[in-house]
Formats: sequence, structure tokens, C-alpha cells
Amino acid sequence: MEFSEHIKTANVENVVLRQPLHPPSRGTLCITGHHLLFSDREEEGSARQVLLLLRNVDAIEKRISGSSGTITIKCKDLRVLQLDIPGMEQCLNIARSIETLSCLDGVSEMYPFFYRPSDVSLQDQWGLSSPENHYSQMKELHDRWRLSTVNRDSLVCPSYPPAVIVPKNTDDDMLEKAAKFRQGGRFPVLCYYHRKNGMVIMRSSQPLTGANRKRCKDDESLLQAVIDGSDKGFIIDTRSSQQALQARVTGGGCESKSCYSGWTRLHRQMERGKALQESLMKLVEACGDESHNMDRWLSKLDNSKWLSHVQTALSTAGLLAECVERDGHSVLVHGSEGTDSTLLISTLAQLIMDPCCRTLEGFLALLEREWVQAGHPFRQRCAHSAFSHARLQQESPVFLLLLDCVWQLWRQFPLALGFSEALLLRLATEAYVSNYGTFLCNSHQERCALGVKENTHCLFRALLRARERDCYSNPLYEPIELAIWPSVHPQSLQLWRGFFLRWTPQARHLEEAQEEIRNMVTEWGKLALS
Repeated sequence: MEFSEHIKTANVENVVLRQPLHPPSRGTLCITGHHLLFSDREEEGSARQVLLLLRNVDAIEKRISGSSGTITIKCKDLRVLQLDIPGMEQCLNIARSIETLSCLDGVSEMYPFFYRPSDVSLQDQWGLSSPENHYSQMKELHDRWRLSTVNRDSLVCPSYPPAVIVPKNTDDDMLEKAAKFRQGGRFPVLCYYHRKNGMVIMRSSQPLTGANRKRCKDDESLLQAVIDGSDKGFIIDTRSSQQALQARVTGGGCESKSCYSGWTRLHRQMERGKALQESLMKLVEACGDESHNMDRWLSKLDNSKWLSHVQTALSTAGLLAECVERDGHSVLVHGSEGTDSTLLISTLAQLIMDPCCRTLEGFLALLEREWVQAGHPFRQRCAHSAFSHARLQQESPVFLLLLDCVWQLWRQFPLALGFSEALLLRLATEAYVSNYGTFLCNSHQERCALGVKENTHCLFRALLRARERDCYSNPLYEPIELAIWPSVHPQSLQLWRGFFLRWTPQARHLEEAQEEIRNMVTEWGKLALS
């Protein structure tokens, strides 16, 4: 397919661009297969350019008035741009091209497959680590745990990586049978080993007990092997007990006390899917309210329920961390599919407990392990952001909710995390629209089939290059070995203004203040060395 087929008008002169934080400017608008480029040539001898990836377009609105037209572009990064275009036909052609090119379905047609920065090569290492490397570095695991390649062909579980960590006294035949008893084949695997006491966090999807309360001896033996030698373990189910019971009607369910005698089940309901997406849309609508009425704003904020989702996620992650760190018990986490809220709370719990996950490198490796390798369906969940008029499919801002929760931790413990808010903002954008291939596709299997590693560059490695590292490191970072326990009282949680109000003057002032802090710390460092 040629991109040119979808471009009826490639460039237009005398276009007026209106964008946040800048005065209106007049210039030339160009459209390519992947970008919208605006060049402002009003200033003598200089040209200010605005380059927008077309995948960033979440919704487009057009209005024709006489012989000219206006296109409003609502972006996935929450920017709203307005283009005043002379000529009705030109306006309609540009709008049609944007609508088509921003929604192309083929992954291999997306910009990461065409992005070729001059300072890196496609032959460079892709990714930060692998399950094999992670296992080899964790020597403490080797007595009781092994690396299984039962999923090397992605036939046992399409959303798992080729290698997973499982109890040593389970064979691959047992894992295959357990996989058939779990939704999507996501049998229980290790995702975290707590060095302080040897306890672990496992994750999976729901068991397929169904209305007849089926059981699987191999699944029961697998979980028994996890707590072998200890008194009990906990299962944190991210659904209410009623939701778990209702799931039996469609073939799902939960672990019964009689079959999993060593395990105690705890239910913590977390919203997902459509409810979470609608919550984001309501919040963004509230943030765009220009009425300046405080009561109305607070009512809209409360009605969105976004901060209550943040509170639930942090409190559930705190419960998970408490079971492992304070009470000394291993925990299995799952909801229904095991690809959303399961990954959310396992990631947050590791940040709470493990200082290694709080460094810049450690945090990016955690995201790679718990989200990219573990099979979060980024392509489905991040297909649209908060503005789209399209009918909701499988969109859900679970990863954005994670980043908001991490920001709450960063704000409550400003010295304990080795990365900056700027990193969280960058990741929030990259998940929806990116030059890199890291968040493409829904699983390792899909990325292999489409040659993502061979034909795109890795975001996480780019963020660790020297010039990027300075921007995304926390200048006030002081490592602490202790767990960091977040407060989840409503008064302790705040709206993430840096993201949700990022295109307002207020957010720009916050950025300038943080940059000033960074410069001061750098100067102090130079003085200390002199």
C-alpha cells in the first residue's frame, strides 16, 4: 500500500495554527505518510516547525465556513490543535488524509518501522534483559525454582514469553495441563522473589472452574509447590467475590478452599476495561472545562472516579506488599485475563518493596518484564485515548493508571525514586504514539511474527543514553533500602497536573521549577567537586 494514495493535497500555504501555550502563527502545512508538518515562516530568517505524528491523532473535527475551513485535532497526548485552512476543498482533503492515515491498522506500516536515527543501528541490542538473564542473575532462586521453556513456540500460552520461572519440582507436562485450566493459558509463573525472606509473587489468569466446579490436580500441585515448607499463601483476586462467582457462568471462576487448602483468597475489586476508559474520558473533559467554576470542577473531578481508581490500585498493591514484606507469605495475583490489573498491582508492589526497582534502569527493566514481556496488550488498550468518537473496543488506560500511581509515590517520596516526572510523562505519551517499537503489538508472539525487534528501535535503551539519562534522572535521589508505604487517604492523593493539565500555563510553571531544581543540584555538585 502506498501512503500517497491517501494524500490528495500534500501541502497548503497560509494556514493558521493555534496550539496551547503559543500565539497563533501562519505558515505552510505539509502532510506525509506518517507526519503532519507545520512550518512558521513569519519571523525573518527563521522557521519554527511543529511535527506531529499522525498516530497521535485521537479525534478530528472539521468545520466549513464559506470558502475556508477549520480542522480541530485532538491528540492522544491531550493536546488540542486548530488549523485554519484557506480553501474548502483543501480543508476537506487534509481532513480526509489525517482521518485515514491516523487509523491505519497494519503494524508494519507504522512509523517505528521507518524511524532510522543516525546515531544507533538496528543491530544494537534490543531490550534491557530477558527472562533467561533475569533468572541467571537471581542465584537465590536456583535451589527451588527453574527456568522452563515450555512456551518456546508460544503454543502453551500465546501471551507469555518463551521462558518463564516456575517451581523446580514441576515438570513441563504439568505446566501444559495447568495452562489448559487457566484463561488464555496463563498458568501461575513467578514474577518477583523477595530477597529478604524468600517469599514470591506469582501471577496468572483465572482458573476455568466453570459452573460444574471443575478442578485440575496439576494446577493445585503447582501452587502447592510454591508454598511448600511454609504455612500458607494468599491469592489476591482483583475482582469482587460476586464477580468471581458470576464468572463461573462463562466458564471462569476462582480457586476453591477445599482444593487449594494452603491458600487464603482475598478479593479486591478493581475496575477495568470500559469503566476505566470512560473514567479517563470524564476526567479529561473536566480538565478542559473553561467555566472557571470551582464547585463544578470539583464535582466533575469526583464524578470521573479516576482518583478512586488510583486509590484502589495503591491500596491493593500495599496489601500485596504487606503480605510478602511484613507477614512473610507468598502471593498469587490474578483477575480474569491476568494482563491488566494483575500487572498493575504486581508492578506497584515491587516498587514499594524493592529499592532496585526504584532506580532509572531498574524501573525501566521492571516495566519491560512486567508489561512488555508479560503480555499486556498495548495495541488494544492504547488504540485510543480520551477524545476518540469511535465505539469502545478493548481500550483501557491501565498503563496510564500505573504511571499515575507511580507519580503519587514519586510525590510522596521525592528522594526515594531515581527517575523524574519527565520520564513518566514521556512513557505516558510513548504508550499511545511512539517512534520506537517497544509498545507495539499485544504480546511477544506478535512482535516476533512482525519482526519488531529486527526492524525497530527500543525505547528503553534510548532512554538510558547519556543525553536522555540526565533529563530523566531525579537530581534529589537518595537510595533507601526500606520499603516505601504510600498513604492512600483521599487527602494524600492529588490530580497528576503534570499530565492532565500539561498543556496549561500552570503545568509549564511546574516544569520550569523542576528544571531550576535540577540546575541548582548540578551546580552544587560542581562546587562540591571543586
